[in-house]
Amino acid sequence: MSNPPADEFPPPPPKPFRQFTERYPEIAKAYSDLGDAVRAAGPLGKREIALVKLGISLGARLEGAAHAHTRKAVAAGVEPESLRQVALLTCPTLGFPQMMAGLQWVEDVLKPQSS
Repeated sequence: MSNPPADEFPPPPPKPFRQFTERYPEIAKAYSDLGDAVRAAGPLGKREIALVKLGISLGARLEGAAHAHTRKAVAAGVEPESLRQVALLTCPTLGFPQMMAGLQWVEDVLKPQSS
């Protein structure tokens, strides 16, 4: 994954997602509406939702989702150390090698900010 310039943070959605949205706008809207509905279904705020979504992505071992949810969490104001801690918390459940992979996925997104 190439890192976006530091002045382009958060970066735009990945090209495949943009292409999907252009080709299937009704499906993309339904998907977005579903996300809006589940976020509104309970008391969690943007910060908590961002951390939970990152944790789910790491636990499911979905690299692209982990990148996306790290970007969204940063945009929601979650500080880098909190994002790193989410990755570290996966260690007892997923194991050290997977935690290291997840931590790297978080760092992939955070690196452009620290440049």
